[in-house]
Amino acid sequence: MKFAEHLSAHITPEWRKQYISYEEMKAMLYTAVEEAPSDESVEPEVISRHFASFDEVFFTFCDRELKKINTFYSEKLAEATRKYAALQSELKTAVELQQGSGKNKGKVTAKPLLPTRKLRDLKLAFSEFYLSLILLQNYQTLNHTGFRKILKKHDKLLSVDAGTKWRVECVETSHFYTSKDIDKLIQETEATVTNDLEGGDRQRAMKRLRVPPLGESQSPWTTFKVGLFSGSFIVLSVAVVLSAVFHDSGENLKIAFRLYRGPFLIIEFLFLIGINVYGWRSSGVNHVLIFELDPRNHLSEQHLMELAAVLGVVWTLSLLSFLYSASLSIPPYVNPLVLVCIMLIFLLNPVKMFRHEARFWLLKIIGRVLISPFAYVNFADFWLADQFNSLATAFLDFHFLICFYITNGDWLKASDTTQCMSGSLIIRPIVNCLPAWFRFAQCVRRYRDSKEAFPHLMNAGKYSTTFLVVAANTLYAYHGAEYNNKWENPWLWLWVCSCLINSIYSYTWDLKMDWGLLDNNAGENRFLREEVVYSTAWFYYFAIIEDFILRFIWIASFILIECGYISGDLMTSIIAPLEVFRRFVWNFFRLENEHLNNCGRFRAVRDISIAPIESSDQTQILRMMDDENGVLNRGKRKSGGKKQNNAKEEKRALLKEETVDISNAN
Repeated sequence: MKFAEHLSAHITPEWRKQYISYEEMKAMLYTAVEEAPSDESVEPEVISRHFASFDEVFFTFCDRELKKINTFYSEKLAEATRKYAALQSELKTAVELQQGSGKNKGKVTAKPLLPTRKLRDLKLAFSEFYLSLILLQNYQTLNHTGFRKILKKHDKLLSVDAGTKWRVECVETSHFYTSKDIDKLIQETEATVTNDLEGGDRQRAMKRLRVPPLGESQSPWTTFKVGLFSGSFIVLSVAVVLSAVFHDSGENLKIAFRLYRGPFLIIEFLFLIGINVYGWRSSGVNHVLIFELDPRNHLSEQHLMELAAVLGVVWTLSLLSFLYSASLSIPPYVNPLVLVCIMLIFLLNPVKMFRHEARFWLLKIIGRVLISPFAYVNFADFWLADQFNSLATAFLDFHFLICFYITNGDWLKASDTTQCMSGSLIIRPIVNCLPAWFRFAQCVRRYRDSKEAFPHLMNAGKYSTTFLVVAANTLYAYHGAEYNNKWENPWLWLWVCSCLINSIYSYTWDLKMDWGLLDNNAGENRFLREEVVYSTAWFYYFAIIEDFILRFIWIASFILIECGYISGDLMTSIIAPLEVFRRFVWNFFRLENEHLNNCGRFRAVRDISIAPIESSDQTQILRMMDDENGVLNRGKRKSGGKKQNNAKEEKRALLKEETVDISNAN
């Protein structure tokens, strides 16, 4: 592997701009060689002057890079030293408190046992801190290797030894290379965790501190399973389509369509999240940090795709069993219920198997979403609630499934389901509003914590328009029989107006606030923003157009249904997967924007604090989250130039401040 590829694969994404500009320096060398006069047409002195002039520019650039690296390394090292002292202080305080407690009186010689929760928190804090030290050590190694490689290339191309001399005189005497403080901190952290937190068991301590390989490759066995189950799902899906076309089930098939649609949307969502993770990882968007996941143990894109493919195979087999239930002598409506039960058992299974860490993490986040007004809101909480808004049809389908099995006593044939659909004018609208309520409540909670109306109350207003849409639609259906001409129904026009408001509001918020696009200072990235992560601009323009089309697709849906070209149920079955796809595209840019915020603060690991957060600190944390200079691409930049430079200086100053814990900044 070439060093440029190795560097790209192993850098810490949030520090990308702080590494040696290896590619740029290499391009400078090749350009200088290409532009050099031919030794056949000019005197040797002319060539020497050309390269001497180039060397002056090149080594000035090298010196600037070296200063940048030295400065950043010194700042991060000072930050790590302060963090280590804080952790040691917290450990010492915890031990002293435990020694002073009644349990340990008279046992001064014995090492006090820390409370289980405190011990767990300290272990987590030290393991995250250890990861930050390894990243800084890796930063040190990569930059030294980069200088050595580029200066060696310089000497080889120009047939001189100036590069080697500069490396010996400047690089190998620089602070970032000669400093051994980072190695000392790593050793002291290992010793502390071994002796104070793991009872002297070094093997256990190192297992806890283990840092995942920075260029970790995916498992071939997992790749094989993804291919196997995905292929099986495609083949079985074709079999389902052909069986449904030639299978005359009438109303039963329509009911089955509703019963199976919800699980299908969940499976589609899981598969697309897998693609999201692949896109984030390959583009350097640190989703592990953004979601506050354990960097040592989390699901990869292959694990998510494998899970989606396996559930997809189970879904198709269940649907085939429904279609051929008469031949199999199985009551047809047992099949959808068994499918949903399998999915629930997988999620709720308390046994430590089948990715239990990931399942428990998801259940914890779901629990926080359900109690939205009463829980502090983190990034993962409102991200998942946003996903729920795109799965509103799945919520309605699961409501239909529960209602169907409660009211339908015949497992062989479906009875009238009107009371579970159009006849349900109270419960069904409430279920439809639940996803929007979760986000509305989260916005209100964040306003309560931060006391800042913008953006929280403005965002809450966006979700409140969903309540207006659902209410208008329900009243339109309820009063529909009172009007001979549906166009005379005022509730219809209220519904149209509320849909327009909701779509315009949501689309504007997507582009300006969630994605940070339409920046006036975007430069060559027209209509985008100054800094972008994904390599091709067309992806951004596609997302802008796609989001507009799918935000306003209800207009086409309304026209097609009213003109009788398509049934409402079939149109819902087309739009619901498209909405999940829209959210899939939205996820790329929402996390990119959050990632750029972390880059602005050079934040590369979770900042775990054991000390309780005071209310004043919590308010300051929330203000940092919503600070226009902190979140780089939220809202409108009113001016460029000096103001942007001031923002950069403020970000640099943040590295020197340890007054607050920003662990919840996402």
